[in-house]
Amino acid sequence: MNDNKPILRYNANERSNHWIVAILFVLAGLSGLALFHPALFWLSHLFGGGPWTRILHPFIGVAMFVFFLGLVLRFWRANFITANDRLWLRRIDRVMLNKEEGVPPIGKYNAGQKLLFWTLLACMLVLLVSGVVIWRAWFSHYFDIGAIRLATLLHALAAFVLILSIIVHIYAGIWIKGSIGAMLHGWVSRAWARKHHELWYREVTGDKTPHNHGRKEG
Repeated sequence: MNDNKPILRYNANERSNHWIVAILFVLAGLSGLALFHPALFWLSHLFGGGPWTRILHPFIGVAMFVFFLGLVLRFWRANFITANDRLWLRRIDRVMLNKEEGVPPIGKYNAGQKLLFWTLLACMLVLLVSGVVIWRAWFSHYFDIGAIRLATLLHALAAFVLILSIIVHIYAGIWIKGSIGAMLHGWVSRAWARKHHELWYREVTGDKTPHNHGRKEG
């Protein structure tokens, strides 16, 4: 076995899908903030002014949901919570301190990444449904004012949670060195894979040697 040969973590289609969602998230976030409060209305100039911002925002949001759904279809199987994930969460203090003893090996994604995945999916669904209700040009006239007000509130709350979740996602990507590179060029070193995602490393390499003999697997 060549220990220096890198491992493919994300192929070109997966990386492209991810970055399209990221770009659409930025556009949807900026246009949404411009419409959220008068103090942020200056952001509408990025989209050609208020009317164009109001027109473009829902279309950008729908596009973001569609491409995010592409990520869901690719990765949902790898994001189910396992017994090792629950143990990993109980020992999150050791993870934060970079102490490996007693921390169980994990698969392609750790429990934090999995919880983030499902949180993002929930937020996207709420944003889509509530966005349709308040989309004045096409659908809002089908709903009464009470439903529109509730949808507006849910839309804002889901957007707030989504933005916070993405901030956490970015921070974690920076904190774990090599994560951003994996989404840029697709490859990770064997040492990185074995340290951070040992069960996935074993799966893709066939190497069954435990990385840390002091670990427990659930």
